[in-house]
Amino acid sequence: MTPSPYFRAGLIALVVALAIDQGFKLAMLYGVGMVTGQVITLAPVLDLVMAWNYGVSFGLFQQDSELGQWALVAFKIGAVALIAWWLWKAESRFTAIALGLIAGGALGNGIDRVIHGAVADFFAFHITTSTWQFRWYVFNLADVAIVAGVGLLLYESLFGGSSTASKSA
Repeated sequence: MTPSPYFRAGLIALVVALAIDQGFKLAMLYGVGMVTGQVITLAPVLDLVMAWNYGVSFGLFQQDSELGQWALVAFKIGAVALIAWWLWKAESRFTAIALGLIAGGALGNGIDRVIHGAVADFFAFHITTSTWQFRWYVFNLADVAIVAGVGLLLYESLFGGSSTASKSA
């Protein structure tokens, strides 16, 4: 079976997402030399905060053991394999790009887990007033790629349909 005509677009999205994520992490860890807990304020609502995530999204399923970490790696490999199969069959460029972003983000976090035993997270959004404070989970660019890919898939499923227009998007 030959790949979808949109497979290449998905691969490009995957490589771009992976390269940006890993490049940023390398710059922060080895160029800037950020250490756990270090904070660099970028804006009144955005900090860079070095945090290691030993779980999955939002810190769920924390795994301190080596076996637990490798179980999460195996889960990611399975998820990326399923996404690759879907990408191989993608029926629109929009779907292919979305799947490439998701796979690129998953691979970026998977590489962290294999190399460091945890995922490097950096971005912390927060809002603080005199009476109220909101802090979002610390995340990374791989997470942004995953969320963007899921958002694109949702958008396409709700508004794009399978028309000719969405196939050439």
